[in-house]
Amino acid sequence: MTTRDTQLAEQLSTTTLLRFATAGSVDDGKSTLVGRLLHDSKSVLTDQLEAVEAASLSRGQDTPDLALLTDGLRAEREQGITIDVAYRYFATARRRFILADTPGHVQYTRNMVTGASTAELAVVLVDARNGVVEQTRRHAAVAALLRVPHVVLAVNKMDLVDYAEPVFAAIAEEFTAYAASLGVPEITAIPISALAGDNVVEPSANMDWYGGPTVLEHLETVPVSHDLTGCHARLPVQYVIRPQTAEYPDYRGYAGQIAAGTFRVGEQVTVLPSGRTSKIAGIDLLGQAVDIAWTPQSVTLLLEDDIDVSRGDLIVPSGDAPATTQDIDATVCHVADQPLTVGQRVLLKHTTRTVKAIVKEIPSRLTLDDLSQHPDPGQLVANDIGRVKVRTAEPLALDSYADSRRTGSFLLIDPADGTTLAAGMAGESFATAEAVRPADDEEGWDF
Repeated sequence: MTTRDTQLAEQLSTTTLLRFATAGSVDDGKSTLVGRLLHDSKSVLTDQLEAVEAASLSRGQDTPDLALLTDGLRAEREQGITIDVAYRYFATARRRFILADTPGHVQYTRNMVTGASTAELAVVLVDARNGVVEQTRRHAAVAALLRVPHVVLAVNKMDLVDYAEPVFAAIAEEFTAYAASLGVPEITAIPISALAGDNVVEPSANMDWYGGPTVLEHLETVPVSHDLTGCHARLPVQYVIRPQTAEYPDYRGYAGQIAAGTFRVGEQVTVLPSGRTSKIAGIDLLGQAVDIAWTPQSVTLLLEDDIDVSRGDLIVPSGDAPATTQDIDATVCHVADQPLTVGQRVLLKHTTRTVKAIVKEIPSRLTLDDLSQHPDPGQLVANDIGRVKVRTAEPLALDSYADSRRTGSFLLIDPADGTTLAAGMAGESFATAEAVRPADDEEGWDF
């Protein structure tokens, strides 16, 4: 390793990591913003830039089309839209980044759920000429439902409205009021021109009326916390290890990635959903015995008692165990082409556990224009956001999504072909959401 490589490794080891996603309507300039961010922060390799310049020239463009740095699929380049989630990794002297460039077309809203599910920040782009549109509201709602703690409103294409402050102010006021009503805790509005580079990495000379940070400056300085060690300790069991060799004749360990919290040797734990209890006799981490382990480490727990534990079980501290239930009330983002209907049989995947379930009720569908609840829609179609009541064949130990994004989320899956139908968040939806009206008991097929 060279001296420069060593210095870079040391630098990266001391910087924090920010996961963020971009979203916005078609042609709002998401891919161009990402390309500009990568280009101006010197995060593009020379051969990548040369390839973009050659592709741009072949299409008759005088300047490099920076959107090509992220739109990698042929269909994306031909249609000029983003279809798949494009992940990019880059770093500055202050922070490391994992960026998810998500599609803006309404048909691919489902992909934003994937990209933003692990994000600590979402950048929502708006075309300054068009203002806040339905897809803008949809992306704000998805960010709020996924409990993304920081949202940046990037008002793009300010060069096409003569860098007018009143245009920016009106859009920022409308979006901020809407996002705040959804319970988004922090909203930062930044006027930019991704094509010209205004306020992306360098401050704009054309908008001296704006005194806030550039996009990169905000990304580098926004406070993020990855410390989940103080949260409810949870270990979804992924695999039971039993070597049964001469060296380890009686070894029985329960392996998985700690979803949140901290586990210690000697701690009393409960295995859910069975409710059996034991103490942690040992913790193996990377082949070594340790006394303590925390999220997101992948470990193997050894228990003092020989109890029945299998894949899909959840190991938790006995004094901090979630309640198990077969009735789940949640908000879902429907992502499949086929509708989700009342009475439909599905599979529900929660952490490492998959169980049979039935959709008992769809109490409401969210209307994005005014955030009202449309009662009893009967079904949810692609890109709909709604409340559902699901009955599972076996008890599950779910946290509220507001408490834990890892153990409060789940997927609804079509048992016939394995298609993901919906992404669900257990418990209340928006931070300011009103309680959905109680529904009458339904008769029909039950577990």
